[in-house]
Amino acid sequence: MQRPGRLGDDKTRFETDPRTDPRIADIVKLAGGFGAGLEPLAAGATYTECLEYCMAFEQIEAQAHAALLEMVPPFDDIEISRESIVATDGHEITLYLHQPKSISRPLPGVIHLHGGGMAITTADDPGPTFWRNLLAAQGLRVIGVEYRNAAGKLGNHPFPAGLSDCADATRWVHQRRSALGLASITVSGESGGGNLALATALKANAEQWIDAIDGVYAMCPYIYGGYANPSESLPSLFENDDYLLSCAIMRSIVKVYDPEGSHATNPLAWPYHADVSALAGLPAHFISVNELDPLRDEGLAYYRKLLAAGVSVGARTVHGTPHAGDMGFFHAAPEITADTIASIAAFVRDR
Repeated sequence: MQRPGRLGDDKTRFETDPRTDPRIADIVKLAGGFGAGLEPLAAGATYTECLEYCMAFEQIEAQAHAALLEMVPPFDDIEISRESIVATDGHEITLYLHQPKSISRPLPGVIHLHGGGMAITTADDPGPTFWRNLLAAQGLRVIGVEYRNAAGKLGNHPFPAGLSDCADATRWVHQRRSALGLASITVSGESGGGNLALATALKANAEQWIDAIDGVYAMCPYIYGGYANPSESLPSLFENDDYLLSCAIMRSIVKVYDPEGSHATNPLAWPYHADVSALAGLPAHFISVNELDPLRDEGLAYYRKLLAAGVSVGARTVHGTPHAGDMGFFHAAPEITADTIASIAAFVRDR
């Protein structure tokens, strides 16, 4: 029997895999792939080299911003504002607030943490802004957090800086539920933002302020950390390696997030390593993964740990899509994006 992806043939590419949504495959062929033109670093790359790599990667991603803005529809019924708050250590954190216009009653709330491996991109970029607007259009109040990155133009702030910002923002929002018009608070994010959403809940649980969070929705969470020497217990790291995202790319991002490797199994840095006892008492969770993502199986492994801990949790797999493909290919496969938005909104409304 033919094994899937690169487990069956190490020359298979995302755009030639028969499981791939053909609409997305066509776009990837035209674009030349994720981070096109930037070769991955060697396994022994230095911290400085990894910082430079992340900066270059972020700049390549930014080149697509203008085209993305042209494809994004207007959201005339959404009001957007900014808030600046003071973090525990005294620096400022910018929050982006998106909400439906002319609705004064309390609405379910989402704290959104953008992706980028906890290292690159910003909450103000067109992609996260569009995502917050989509969620707000579902009748939600959405708050994006501009946390400190480990690299890129907002770096260089290794773990736990970004997590601390997400925790500070969550506590600030919780303390102002009434003023912000929030009926509940769900922490959500994709990829590195999925890591931070899960880690924020773990931190809140350990520090006994978990009542600030009513739910967690993590998309394609980047939570394992061991990409330099991947475990065979996570077959998607082999099956889908280099399907737009590769272990070679991810190990360089790990290096800037945890330069000395001293947090390799710290659940607050890499939630995959949390034991069941650390998960007990968490609020409801939902884990969404992409079928053709190297990260698929670490997300599903976390889902199973939550089940074992007695946490109310659901999971879904978005078929035919690469890492965060239900976000990044909305123009080609709009019903896939709409289904994910509906899944998040349904979860949030139930909190």
